Amino acid sequence: MSTKSRARKLTGIGFLALFMGCLFALVFLPTPYVIERPGPVFNVLGQSGGRPVITIDGVSSYPTTGKLDVLTVSVLGNRENTPSWIELGWASLDPAQAVVPIDVMYPPSVSTAQVAAESTAMMEESQQDAVAAALTQLGYTVPAHVYVSEVSKGSPSSGKLVAADFVLKVNGVDIKDVDQMRTIINQFAPHGPLKVEVTRDGQKVVETITATKNAEGKYRLGILAGYKYDFPVKIKLQLGDVGGPSGGMMFALGIIDRLTPGQLTGGRHIAGTGTIDAAGNVGPIGGIRHKLYGAANAGATIFLAPASNCDEVVGHIPGNLKVVKVSTLSEAKADLEIIATGTDPATLPTCTAK
Repeated sequence: MSTKSRARKLTGIGFLALFMGCLFALVFLPTPYVIERPGPVFNVLGQSGGRPVITIDGVSSYPTTGKLDVLTVSVLGNRENTPSWIELGWASLDPAQAVVPIDVMYPPSVSTAQVAAESTAMMEESQQDAVAAALTQLGYTVPAHVYVSEVSKGSPSSGKLVAADFVLKVNGVDIKDVDQMRTIINQFAPHGPLKVEVTRDGQKVVETITATKNAEGKYRLGILAGYKYDFPVKIKLQLGDVGGPSGGMMFALGIIDRLTPGQLTGGRHIAGTGTIDAAGNVGPIGGIRHKLYGAANAGATIFLAPASNCDEVVGHIPGNLKVVKVSTLSEAKADLEIIATGTDPATLPTCTAK
């Protein structure tokens, strides 16, 4: 073999090795990103896993038609198994998907299991708020109690308060809701330790706790607080392994539809998203672009979007999907009642460019 032939062969082998190395890197080397994309879609008026999503006992409920879809976002990858560079490349070309730094979805100090557990907890709390909002909208009285859902390790409340404590008073002031409790804490904390009265296993307990300031200069006890409700109607919501709080508004609308005669949807296929609180306020959610595409792919023709997400909606509406913006549960209900009459949803408030 001549020297030139040998050189060409070695060059070819070198390029082949380089190509194989690059291919290996594209397919097998870990990446610092994950992919967000549309996830499964669930009709709250239908079934999940062979069981009704909404079950009502103790009062009359009514059959209905149409669909009210809860939308989800699927995340491809985690810290243990990231998507390949090839998958990231394809995702970057798809408007329904987004490439996101892994630290955004899975903070370095939080495990994948902890992220999943937090998501499940948020969904459970969201479902309770949805039931409270729906029943309140229908005229029921729904008593609420502030309770401790979690105590942060090493916080002022660690070793004093425990999860499932019901907060009765702070410095002798009756606690009515979480916002009021924060106000009371910040009113009294600058002057010394706080007397926090709770009920635990049916017994009243008073703990002395010195609140500390957070980065924003607000005094905190180091707890996560939520609500437990005394529901006058027994309502059970079940939706498999779906997590997060973003299905709250659609759950509430589904409950209202089941508890009132007629069809709130007018037989239409409607999707939507938005958090809900017990007062019926609809809040923003993450991943709305993916949910818009998920709704269109599932066949929905109308999408209820939180007004506070409108800046993310504009320019990302697929196909002929009609978006109606809402700020409260009562607005969403009124909009559906108008749509049910056959009114063009394009005449209702929508998201517009600023």
